[in-house]
Parts: sequence; C-alpha cells; structure tokens
Amino acid sequence: MRFQPGDKVLVMGLARSGEAAARLLLRRGARVVVNDGRERGTEEPAADALAALGAEVVFGGHPLSLLDPPPAFIVKNPGIPYSVPLLQEALRRGIPVYTEIELASWFTTAPIYAITGSNGKTTTTTLVGEMLAEAGLDPVVAGNIGRVFSGLVESIRPEQPVVLEVSSFQLLGTESFHPRGAAFLNLYPAHLDYHGTLEAYAEAKWRLFRNMGPGDTAVLNYDQARIRDAASRVKARILWFSRQTPVPEGTFLRDGRLWLRRDGREEAVLPVHAVALRGEHNLENALAATALAVTAGASLDAVREVLTRFRGMEHRLEFVRRVGGVDYYNDSKATNPEAALRALRAFQSPLVWIGGGLDRGDDFSVLMPDLAARARAAVVLGQAAERLAKVCEQHGIQTVRVANLEEAVHAARRLAEPGDTVLLSPACASWDMFPSFEVRGRMFKDVVHTL
Repeated sequence: MRFQPGDKVLVMGLARSGEAAARLLLRRGARVVVNDGRERGTEEPAADALAALGAEVVFGGHPLSLLDPPPAFIVKNPGIPYSVPLLQEALRRGIPVYTEIELASWFTTAPIYAITGSNGKTTTTTLVGEMLAEAGLDPVVAGNIGRVFSGLVESIRPEQPVVLEVSSFQLLGTESFHPRGAAFLNLYPAHLDYHGTLEAYAEAKWRLFRNMGPGDTAVLNYDQARIRDAASRVKARILWFSRQTPVPEGTFLRDGRLWLRRDGREEAVLPVHAVALRGEHNLENALAATALAVTAGASLDAVREVLTRFRGMEHRLEFVRRVGGVDYYNDSKATNPEAALRALRAFQSPLVWIGGGLDRGDDFSVLMPDLAARARAAVVLGQAAERLAKVCEQHGIQTVRVANLEEAVHAARRLAEPGDTVLLSPACASWDMFPSFEVRGRMFKDVVHTL
C-alpha cells in the first residue's frame, strides 16, 4: 500500500472506475478528494454518496489548487489525457499518477491473468473466464470488460484467479502491477489521438509485462512481427499462439485442429470446425485463450467444452435475426478499421456493410480490397461518412450516405437480396452520435427488430 490512513489522495473522473476507487480508498482510511471536469448536474447520486462517506467532491474543471497540499498520489480515469495541465503539473512535482487497476492490485494476493491488444480483448477475456469457471476455479472477471477491479478486490479470495481485460489507457497508469500470466493479442494503429504515435501506443501495451519474471507466463502473438520481434524484452516464460506456424511452445493450428505444445508434450485440443465462434480472428482469440487458461490451471476438457459452446459476446459478430432471407449481424464493437476487416472476412455471403462514426483519422483504405470483393454496397453515416464514401467510391463500391442509424438499416434492407448479410461493423468509435458502442449496437438491433 502506497499511503497511510489520513493521507490525501486525488481521484480524477467520477465514472464507475473513479467511484469504485474512491470508495476503496475511503474504506482504507485515505482522505479522498474526487474531481470531475464537467459541471455538476442537478442529480449526482454517486457524488452525494461519496460526500456522505467523507469525500470532498469538486466539479467544473481541474483546478491546480487541488495539488495544494499535495496528494500522496492521483488515481486517474483512463480516458483523461495526460495533457491536462493539472496532471502535467503533478508529474512535474513528482506526484505519482496511477489508474484504478494499479490501485486495486495493491489489495490482493490472488493470481492475476491479464489480456491486452488492439482487438479481441473482451472475447478472449470472456473465454478465459469461462474456461476457468468450467474447470471449477471460480474466477473473477473484471477490468475494461465492465466490472471495476477496485469494486471487487476486497472480496476476492487469495486462491481465486482474477481475469482482467486491460487497455493501453489503464496500463499507462501502472507501476507495480504484476500478473501471473498475461496475453498480448495483437497490435494495430488505434487510439493514436490519445497516444500520439504507434510506438507510444505499443509501449503502453508492453508495460503489462515489465514486472513479470521467469515464474510467470506471457502469451504472445507469433504471427505479428511487431510483437514477435520485441518479445526479447519479456522476462517471463513465453507461450506463443499462431494460426500460421507450429510454434515450439504454445498453441497453433495444424491439419484442421487446434494444438497445444508445452514442456515437450503436444496435445490436440479440438478440430477447427468444432469451434463455435466464427471468423479467423476468433480462432486467434481461441488459441490465446487456451494458452492463458491452461497456464491458469484449466484442463483441456474445460477448454474444449467452452470452445464448442461459446458463440460470442453482444456487439461482436452478434446474429440479430433473419428478415426476408437476409441475415443481420451487429458488430458495433468494431471501433477501428482492423476490427471491421476481421468481421468482413468472417462472411462468405454477399454483404451490405454499414460503417462510419467518429472520424479519428484512421486509414480506411485497408478495408477496400475486402469490401470490393464481398460487399454489394456500403451504407455510411456519422462524422467519417464523407471520407468513407470517397474511398469506397474510388474502389467502385456502391455507396449510400444516410443521416442516422435507422436510415442506415432501412437503406441496407433495400439494397440487400435474399442470401445476403447486412453487417454493422462501423470501423469507427461511436462518440459522434452515441455515448458508447453498446448504445449504438442496441439501437441497431432495435431497428432490425422493427423490420
């Protein structure tokens, strides 16, 4: 623990993670100041509850006066950029800035198994949790997946495995965070508006492994040169996963089967056709999850059971319904071009693709060869619509611009023919029109159910 009872701690951001961190700190005797940059609303139940517990709550900006007297440390909401002047001044003064997963890790000795990557984190995290549960190990699944680690940590037993989805934003605020096992799924340009460069984004991801040693296990993607070539920095034992190469240690595909090889022993896991999740990218997720779950103590029987029954998460290649011979799929979680590309490649039938959203300057050209080969038409909306439409039309793809998601679904219905698939896989974040990708996905499903 990095503070004494009575020490001042500043919590920045009154979202779920901020509230959970503040409550944990209050229970541990800290003097907590909670700061949220937005103006105070007419109803603020979380702020009122924290104030009743003894916290000071400050709305409306991030005044530098919050650093006087200086806090022992700051717990920052992952989404708040380090460019905020208060954080810049705190770092200049040598005040540590952490994220909630670092804080929570101080209060448990339970083994942590963490998953990061540009795409596939939530599916892989859920798979590992399901595999450990099937093995009777009673895991706790938390982190970026939706359950706040700080809100659960005091109830976790020492023998319970903790499975965490962790983002680059969260990892930037770690110092002593030490997983027993960790997986790096893939690395693609993403969140460059936050990190600035791909190199800085990658460096944030690699922080996951910096406290791991020979007694720990890292699960790494052998098929990505960016990860494979940097693996020498990892001091933990490495289990690779690969769709392309029979790796010396780890999981791989060969002769239509998933295999596990470790400690000189090779075992067949199950045939590829038996994996319930569709898409080649989900085979990668299955390989990574198998390696990490076995590391955490799951049996191969438990792994097989989960891989044959688990059909995916909401908003991730989620089948909605069939209308007039056309299948509708919700892949709202695809918030960058690489994720959308993986979704496109999961289908053989002709597609009507719905894309667009917040324009973060991503390169949409990576989608075009597959869209041109698979899509009957593209329906685009949101802030990125014009840029998407331009690149689609340059590649000969019929393109329709619409004002909102309801119009997009109805336009896609008119364009689709029996046997086609309508796929919402936006390749963009949702924040230009929706508060989250979940809200976007549910609205899509609501509209589809009215057809």
